[in-house]
Formats: sequence, structure tokens, C-alpha cells
Amino acid sequence: MTLQLETLETSFDLIAPRGEELVDVFYARLFEAAPAVQPLFARTDLRKQKSMLLATLVLLRKSLRDLDAIVPKLRQLGARHVAYGARPEHYPVVADVMLASMAEIAGEVWTAEVEAAWAAALGLVAAAMLDGAREAEAEPRERDRPRPSARPALSPA
Repeated sequence: MTLQLETLETSFDLIAPRGEELVDVFYARLFEAAPAVQPLFARTDLRKQKSMLLATLVLLRKSLRDLDAIVPKLRQLGARHVAYGARPEHYPVVADVMLASMAEIAGEVWTAEVEAAWAAALGLVAAAMLDGAREAEAEPRERDRPRPSARPALSPA
């Protein structure tokens, strides 16, 4: 899939000055659209969370021309989200809410072309995060791994 790099860069640059407003709108919309995810944020400093989301969006914008460079970070992010309780079914909701939030902030410059470009980019982000989440879920937990015995096993004589 080829991303519309210029469309993504130009549109993000237009909404970036309103980044704090974007993440405020995003979380308000997310909790309205999917109230079941709100408990996942119960122990979270939401102000810090908003700052991290904005930083991730800025990193994505800066990395659009070399997405391979951020895929490992996105996979790690997906793995961490497993521990927070994020489920695969949350990803499409988050993407839809992000698109709606960006559209609200962008106003009339948000076109069908811009939306399609961002939907594709967020799809790639979600795919990398879900790969990391699957890997994290597949890894045996440390406490479940057999511990090596301090004594060598006795073999029958």
C-alpha cells in the first residue's frame, strides 16, 4: 500500500498547532464512543497520556517517509498496550475516533482524500501495534516458565 505522503504531511502540519486540542477532542470522543475503554485509563495520568499520544503522532508525522524506522517502536507500543488491557477490537474504534477528531480540528481542509490517506496510515500503525501485541501475548509469562533446578536431575541407574 502506498501512502499519500504529501497529503499526510500537509494535513498534519495544518492541525499540529492545535495538537493539544486534538488529543482533548480524541479522548472525549473515545470515552463517548467506547465507554468500556474508560476503565483502562483509571490509573493513568490523563494529562501525561495526552502528551504521549501527541508525541506519538508527531513521531509518526516525522517518520512518514521512513516508516520502517518506527515499526519496532510501534510493535513495542502494541506489546505494552496488552498489559494495559487493550484488545484487538479496540484498534478500529481508536482509528475511527482519531479520524473524526482530526476532521473536527482540520475543519474544511479535511477532505475525503485526506481521510483516506490518514485511514491508510493509521491502518499501518494498528497493524504494527497488533503484531507486537500478538507477540507479547504469545510469549510465556516469566512466572509460568519452568525454573531450572538447583540440583541436577537424577537418572536411573
